[in-house]
Amino acid sequence: MSSRINQRLPKAAVESISKEIDKRYSLHAAQLATRGDVGEVKQELAEMEGRLLRAMNDMQRWTLGAMFAALAALAVITKLWR
Repeated sequence: MSSRINQRLPKAAVESISKEIDKRYSLHAAQLATRGDVGEVKQELAEMEGRLLRAMNDMQRWTLGAMFAALAALAVITKLWR
């Protein structure tokens, strides 16, 4: 009878450890990233970078246009003042 108890203890210990590992993995499985997830994030970042560069380009165009318009308005006012 003691040999049965001795054989059951290691199996119970292994099962217990295995259950704990499964619990921990299931808790963190949602937080783990796969290569596919990383690839999707890289693609999204590349798209976002493109949108940001286009937005900056548009802002520069509008800024330069506004500066030239202000300079032209100043030239007209100066010409009319004299």
